[in-house]
Amino acid sequence: MSAIPPAHSPSSYTAPSTSTHQPPVAVVTGASSGIGAATARLLAAAGYRVVACARRAERLAELARETGGTAHPLDVTDPDAVRALAESLDRVDVVVANAGGALGVDPVADADPADWRAMYELNVLGTLHTVQALLPKLLASGNGTLVLMGSTAGLVPYEGGGGYTGAKHAVHAMAGTLRLELVGQPVRVVEIAPGMVETEEFSLNRFRGDSAAAARVYEGVPDPLTAEDVADTVVWAVTRPAHVNVDLLVLRPRAQAAQHKVHRVSPDQRG
Repeated sequence: MSAIPPAHSPSSYTAPSTSTHQPPVAVVTGASSGIGAATARLLAAAGYRVVACARRAERLAELARETGGTAHPLDVTDPDAVRALAESLDRVDVVVANAGGALGVDPVADADPADWRAMYELNVLGTLHTVQALLPKLLASGNGTLVLMGSTAGLVPYEGGGGYTGAKHAVHAMAGTLRLELVGQPVRVVEIAPGMVETEEFSLNRFRGDSAAAARVYEGVPDPLTAEDVADTVVWAVTRPAHVNVDLLVLRPRAQAAQHKVHRVSPDQRG
């Protein structure tokens, strides 16, 4: 795996000290690639002991070797497996519920209900299982932070994205509801909502392995966000003083003014 770019050095981010003098523990789901893997690296560099979770065990093992953390193969859509993860941990200070994804770009009239069901189970129920299993550990830490990985798709719908925008709107609602329900408790609830992020798998999965279609999403866009850009905001949010809650952080590339407004240039001008 590639090294962390210098532009995303976490040198200014420091994990809070703990009463046990042990490094605080951060659980990151969806950590086998993209935003999850980048977040795991930056949290480890900031001083957290990272428990990286995803379905692909081989990738997790490599990430754990790189970061000095722990690999825990996990399917977040399986509530029993998520509960077993929680039971295996002595403490949890940060949870980054990042596992998610999109399938298809069909209009609502033609969409496959199986795709919508899969997106709901992963993005919404997977996040719910993660929260329910690990929230008691966050409360017990006395200073926990829960990060839900949302999307600008959870704030504004767009054509061809009904299933995904619906799922991410549910994540946005979950974050707001949790913040109300946990007021007065020692847990912060943070929602990170990225716009256009070019990672190795998100659009490829959405287009069912069609690399040409996936590439067209970012065609001509100068400097779309990277996984490291998003990870940088996650680590910044969780390392703020304990009384500071970053409710909602929306980030987009400069080239993207809104879901439907993206500046594109010819291929020879990009970068």
